[in-house]
Amino acid sequence: MILLVATRSHHKLVEIRSLLSGVPDLQVLDLNEAGVPFDPEEEHLEPHDTFEENALSKARHFHARSGLPTVADDSGLEVQALHGAPGVRSKRFAPEVDAEGHELDVANNRHLMRRLAGRGAQGRAARFVCVAALVDGDQPPVMCRGEAPGVILEAERGAGGFGYDPLFFDPELGKTFAELTPEEKNERSHRGRAFRMLATKLAGRT
Repeated sequence: MILLVATRSHHKLVEIRSLLSGVPDLQVLDLNEAGVPFDPEEEHLEPHDTFEENALSKARHFHARSGLPTVADDSGLEVQALHGAPGVRSKRFAPEVDAEGHELDVANNRHLMRRLAGRGAQGRAARFVCVAALVDGDQPPVMCRGEAPGVILEAERGAGGFGYDPLFFDPELGKTFAELTPEEKNERSHRGRAFRMLATKLAGRT
């Protein structure tokens, strides 16, 4: 089975390839390998208010462009004290920032720290959420949701990961996601949980 992973994030792609590597007879392609060039329309594929709707929107879009079975995910951070924000707006949380990649991560983390300044531990409870959506022709879409509970720290720790990982503390391991090895993160993360569930479903198809 050939599967298109519909993301242009190098970090996400590395994690997803690793998580699906155990599925027998599965060939994972990224958008470049599948010959799907960037289209500005991609910037408008996540207009919805739920991770499920956004993931499905992306999977359907790239399935239509490629003709291949396609998986896309939408993920984000939900903070209790911010009533679930940034949620589906996690990637563009910092206001009036025109940046990408690491610069955008830095801006989002700084904005989050400002919003939580003065909050005690109770107000810093949070969770990462990831929903993976698989679209394959006329078959019903497959949706897999993973969550990871944690706490937002007052300062960043760790040099690994990406996004909010340096601020997201896993109480069980006593580390931020940015301090975990790739193997530890895959085991504990929201994306790891969602894509392990998807891997099980894919194994029944290959």
